[in-house]
Amino acid sequence: MVWGPLEAFTPEDLAALYDVNVLGTQRVNRAVPPHMRGARDGLIVWISSSSVAGGIPPLLGPYFAAKAGMDQLAVSYARELAPLGIETALVVPGAFAKGTNHFAHAGAPADAARTADYARAWPPGFSDALQKALAATDPPGSAPGEVGRTVAAIVGTPKGERSSRTVIDPADDGSAVSFAVIDRLRGQFLHRIGFAELLHPAP
Repeated sequence: MVWGPLEAFTPEDLAALYDVNVLGTQRVNRAVPPHMRGARDGLIVWISSSSVAGGIPPLLGPYFAAKAGMDQLAVSYARELAPLGIETALVVPGAFAKGTNHFAHAGAPADAARTADYARAWPPGFSDALQKALAATDPPGSAPGEVGRTVAAIVGTPKGERSSRTVIDPADDGSAVSFAVIDRLRGQFLHRIGFAELLHPAP
């Protein structure tokens, strides 16, 4: 994750985030699915982010953009691999601020001068207040281990019975509602063009 005014991030900053979240997944998917295609079976679990379809507060733009790109890859892969018997599951965590140092470990823009320009132009304490407000949306009792338990449960679910997308968002940023609508519309479009079978892996 990164934190700072979007303008202060250089193109190289954004490229580094895309390298992890978009190009990194493409590297894995060029290495592993060939074996799954050979077996005509398999499961790919993607770790997306509620930021793709939930609330979009400022100062997180590059991270949100990279995760959105990765989510689009996941959906496209799902359609192309389904006829080959390969299943896709997207896990969508929200912001788990406790136990992760979510904000403390965030990266910063390379252009410190522009970051300082924004800090002077914003109302006093704007960045700190926003960070505290976002951290406060993570309710007591939430734990990032829930993401791992969810992945384990998906892996243990029989093929064809898995949900294509599971949202785990203690902050409740609206992504569960948005994704339900987005994924339904995407499914309806596949029905419309006569390819509804791409919504599920071939047996």
